[in-house]
Order: sequence, then C-alpha cells, then structure tokens
Amino acid sequence: MDIVRMVVLVGATVTMGIMAGVFGLYSHTVMPGLRRADDRTFVGAFQALDRAIINPWFMLGGFLGALVFTAASVVLLLGPGGPALIWTIAALVLYLLVVVITGAVNVPMNNALKAAGDPDEIADLAGVRARFDEAKWSRWNHVRTVVTTVALICLAVALLRYGR
Repeated sequence: MDIVRMVVLVGATVTMGIMAGVFGLYSHTVMPGLRRADDRTFVGAFQALDRAIINPWFMLGGFLGALVFTAASVVLLLGPGGPALIWTIAALVLYLLVVVITGAVNVPMNNALKAAGDPDEIADLAGVRARFDEAKWSRWNHVRTVVTTVALICLAVALLRYGR
C-alpha cells in the first residue's frame, strides 16, 4: 500500500505542477501578449485558446487530475499519513479554491467571449473586448497561479514528509 500512496501523491504533485505552470503561463505570457494585440486578434485568439484547452489531456491530465489525485492522496493518507496528511489536506483545500474561482469567474467570462461569435462577424469588437474585462480575468488568474503554486509546495512538502 505504501507504493500506491507514494505513486498517487507523486501524481498529485505532478498534475498540480502542470496546473501551476498553465496558470502561470497565462499570467506572464499569454495575457500580456494578447494585451498588446488589436481587438480582432485578441477576441479571435482568446476564443481559439479557450476552445483548444478544453481537451482530454488538459482536463484529465491537469485540471481534474490535480483534483482527483490530491483528493485520492488525502483518502489514502488518512490512516498512516502523519505529517504528510496535513500538507496534502492543505493542498486539496487550496486547489478546491482554484476550482471554485475557475468555475465562478474565468469560465463564465470565457464562455461569454465565445458566445460573442465569430470575430469576423462581430460589429463591435472593441465593445466585446471591453465587456470581457481582461484586467478582471487576469487578476483572478494571478490568484489561481499563486494558490496553485502554494498547493504544489504543500504537496512537495507532503512528499518529503511521507518519504521519511
């Protein structure tokens, strides 16, 4: 059972790291790059990125994977987890916050931008972009980046504690 616990905890750490990287890349690369784009490019590129990211690799190997592996680690560590359990619970609580933020803020904003339609058929691209509110989306993504990174650190500490 120890090997199963370790493998699942490593899976939680790896998938959490993937998510910290995804959110981080949006924070320091994607959104700053799109900020410099004209309205048509911004709307079209963001819509394309949002459609592309909804795929099994991202959803299962990253976004949901981090949640499932971390929750499974908590369950598996309930008995013998010792100090690793507390760190894993902390990571799960933090990532649950990220899931809530994603579902309550970022996804609805993404969906509204996609619902605006094909950029070639939008009469008021500047209005669509303004209603999207890049600053708000980015602020909440920065929060997701920091919280997921802290959750990753918690899982790294859990691995060190469990390995002792």
